[in-house]
Amino acid sequence: MRFQYYKETDSLYIDLARRESVDSREVAPGIVLDFDSAGQLVGIDIDHASRVVSLDTLEAEALPLSGLSVR
Repeated sequence: MRFQYYKETDSLYIDLARRESVDSREVAPGIVLDFDSAGQLVGIDIDHASRVVSLDTLEAEALPLSGLSVR
């Protein structure tokens, strides 16, 4: 899973799976879900992210991580 924040557009993309998105659905204003060809959720796009989510902290609990990267 990868979190990508784009400061110039204030958008946050949560990449859930490294598969190509072939369909997108806006489920709420500024919240778009991306799906692969099998209909599986692969990403979440949040417009105006600083208004919707707290961007100053990131917490993870009990995740079976094999690697962690911060850039």
